[in-house]
Amino acid sequence: MGTGRRARGRGVTTAGALLAALLTAGLAAGCTASNGPGDDGRGSPRTSHPAGTDEGRGGDRPPVLAVKIDNAPAARPQTGLEAADVVYAEQVEGGLSRLMAVYAARLPGSVGPVRSVREADLELLRQFDRPVLAFSGAQGRLLPLIDRAPLEPLTPGTSGTKEGVYVRDTARSAPHDLFLRPGRLMDGPPGRASLTTGFRTGPPPPGGEPASTRTVRYPAARFTFDWSGARGRWLVSLDGAPAVTPGGEPVAPATVVVQYVTVRPSGYHDSRGNNTPYTETVGSGRAVVLRDGRAHDVRWSRPDASEGTAFTTDDGTAVHFARGQVWVVYAEAA
Repeated sequence: MGTGRRARGRGVTTAGALLAALLTAGLAAGCTASNGPGDDGRGSPRTSHPAGTDEGRGGDRPPVLAVKIDNAPAARPQTGLEAADVVYAEQVEGGLSRLMAVYAARLPGSVGPVRSVREADLELLRQFDRPVLAFSGAQGRLLPLIDRAPLEPLTPGTSGTKEGVYVRDTARSAPHDLFLRPGRLMDGPPGRASLTTGFRTGPPPPGGEPASTRTVRYPAARFTFDWSGARGRWLVSLDGAPAVTPGGEPVAPATVVVQYVTVRPSGYHDSRGNNTPYTETVGSGRAVVLRDGRAHDVRWSRPDASEGTAFTTDDGTAVHFARGQVWVVYAEAA
């Protein structure tokens, strides 16, 4: 995975050029909510900035694809999670959770169910070079922030110039029925060099404690990771049920990061009046890195939103992750 400060420039790649054409259709957005109006991706279109403008991305590096994914029980099994390079888990309204999957090394055939964006996602994604963000909609007051953010927003409204980028699964009920087909959007994966997260792969840090399981709890959701020595991976469970692909294969990252952060109220609410939590991903604090059946207590640091997140031991030595998928679960610091 990529490391260090992201480069800035004005390059437009093949994927970026294709995306620029798609974005001329405008951004459809509505109200953010667990099941609020507009969260299904239907809304009034508006124009977005084309790819390659503003500060752009570094050189010829294509953008990663980030997708907001539903994590309600009715949304499972999700599609495309197993292909993501990084999966972020964050708290949303009512103590529930949503996922954001980031794709660079490969693109799955389908990703979803796709759901709405939150304010904190804009800060989280600034560590990537102008990523493509696929989501179903957004609260009206959030639209100006999305428009100013250094990313390319992609909703069903922006895909109107190319048929089939978003599809509805008639076997699922709304709002858990919207899926993205990345192959209709990009002509290939952007590559690992686009992962400007600050994550490093390599040998594990010394020490650590043997760990067979780890659970992170939100007020109304929980994530459990069980070590499988046979697979050399952590098996994911969501609210007590194994996370699997539609074909029944387990979702199993190589590294899990439990990152302790500040979770505070934001200025936004869903349609039921529940406040939208804001997860602060800029700053520093403690984290636990799970890899190779061991748990390592480490420090995380991201001094600026345009930087990736660095993980170090107490003496400042960089912490390496195992090669393979990474899950980052944001947990509220005590």
